Amino acid sequence: MVEKARWYVIHTYSGYENKVKANLEKTIENRGLQNLIFDIQVPLEEVVETKNDKTRVVQRKKFPGYVLVKMIMTDDSWYVVRNTRGVTGFVGPGSKPVPLTEEEVESMGIIQPLVDIDVEIGENVKIISGPLENFVAQIQEINQERRKIKALVNMFGRETPVELDFNQIEKI
Repeated sequence: MVEKARWYVIHTYSGYENKVKANLEKTIENRGLQNLIFDIQVPLEEVVETKNDKTRVVQRKKFPGYVLVKMIMTDDSWYVVRNTRGVTGFVGPGSKPVPLTEEEVESMGIIQPLVDIDVEIGENVKIISGPLENFVAQIQEINQERRKIKALVNMFGRETPVELDFNQIEKI
């Protein structure tokens, strides 16, 4: 079974989030771990700040003291992340890191890389996530701007229209 990359939360010293990200990126490059650790993010949010009667928009860390890492959990990847300077540990009970759910990832505003799909209207695709996972859908409409498709799924002998994100489907 091919292990899927998941998002994990690592705890860092406060103020070290960007240093941890830079150190991890350097280590991944030096050790050739691009096939295990895919993305590191320090989620930011825009906040309106008023100081001395001047209003300006500033970028603030959404979760001070935390960094999000998309990785495949192995002994090697765990060791590299855990032993990066500034990291105090993974978030989870004891020493077992717990991956974030898809809903948590979306609610945290983690920027998912845009997925481009090479499919056409009338083509069948496999649904790879969500409540209809493993169903086959026939594409009726493709909306590039919204990154969604409208398709028909055969459930209980009936064609049911559904709307799916590009990242929920794969070509058969």
